[in-house]
Amino acid sequence: MPESAKEEEGQEEDDAVAGESQEVAKKKKKKKNKSKKKKEPAEQTDPPSIPVIDLFPSGEFPEGEIQQYKDDNLWRTTSEEKRELERLEKPMYNAVRQAAEVHRQVRKYMRSIIKPGMVMIDMCETLENTVRKLISENGLQAGIAFPTGCSLNSVAAHWTPNSGDTTVLQYDDVMKLDFGTHIDGCIVDCAFTVAFNPMFDPLLEASREATNTGIKEAGIDVRLCDVGAAIQEVMESYEVEINGKTFRVKSIRNLNGHSIGRYQIHAGKSVPIVKGGEQTKMEEGEFYAIETFGSTGKGYVTENLECSHYMKAFDVGHVPLRLPRAKQLLATINKHFSTLAFCRRYLDRLGETKYLMALKNLCDAGIVQPYPPLVDTRNSYVSQFEHTILLRPTCKEVISRGDDY
Repeated sequence: MPESAKEEEGQEEDDAVAGESQEVAKKKKKKKNKSKKKKEPAEQTDPPSIPVIDLFPSGEFPEGEIQQYKDDNLWRTTSEEKRELERLEKPMYNAVRQAAEVHRQVRKYMRSIIKPGMVMIDMCETLENTVRKLISENGLQAGIAFPTGCSLNSVAAHWTPNSGDTTVLQYDDVMKLDFGTHIDGCIVDCAFTVAFNPMFDPLLEASREATNTGIKEAGIDVRLCDVGAAIQEVMESYEVEINGKTFRVKSIRNLNGHSIGRYQIHAGKSVPIVKGGEQTKMEEGEFYAIETFGSTGKGYVTENLECSHYMKAFDVGHVPLRLPRAKQLLATINKHFSTLAFCRRYLDRLGETKYLMALKNLCDAGIVQPYPPLVDTRNSYVSQFEHTILLRPTCKEVISRGDDY
């Protein structure tokens, strides 16, 4: 065979080998891509079932809405010292952002299924079970931060159905859906109002805009009373016509927003929603729940109706208990809730029975505090919107902000 023919044959063999290698490489790449797709689901299922942590394989969760501080604090934006403080807090910021992402996905789903005719207890259990799935519930490390508030009409807050309650959601109801999520005790407290009848739209708009005003006014070194005054001015600029009668919307003067601590939903500072509150200042690094309540009633709530919400006192020391059943119930509370709020349905779910006397004993001893429903005047309507904000060293982050509100 001539030399040139041998060379040609050799070249063909090399090309064939190279071609095979490329085919093998392509197949391997396809396999890798397929396995990668399985590991990284692009979006949530409907209904939601994939834990949020699996949707973000990098372990980094979306930042909330960023708002700059007012002029006297604008220097913080570029301060290298303040940026370094934020770098040190990154794990904690990421934990609370994970809780916020769970909140957004759960409320998006709930808004798509809530309709007149739903049994309230079924609605709450659907919401809570969805939170448990998406947050990968894990004892006190991750889970529900407090009972699902679904207060109706004149009831402003702290109502959730106890076992056996048969209340059904009606077309003309105004429902405040207030629920919380947490990772490692970093709590997201966020609420919105559902009303099917469009005549209530101005009432909902009043509290939504008042909450946005409170968020805008909040900041490092801002006095709490100034936030309250700004909220009231916006809230009470609204009127709502209900069944032919016009009402001026009122801020409920004895309800407030509040600072939030780890495993502590109310950490000591109150954010008023009327003028004349405390002169205390907000401080760097604090979390706040900015929430407002607009009412067509007196704008003042009292405790009423059967109690469902309870919470162990945050700073309670050792209190001797004589009743063995009360000691046993306290052990359950310590194990599953610690200082996070709970409701009677949660005790039922854990298999606790005949516990009302023991629970009363813990309340009488000051170890557990009851939080009965808070109600304005009969036949009035209350709306609520709420977000959790973080006063970061360089900017203000609205942790729980979403596309919806």
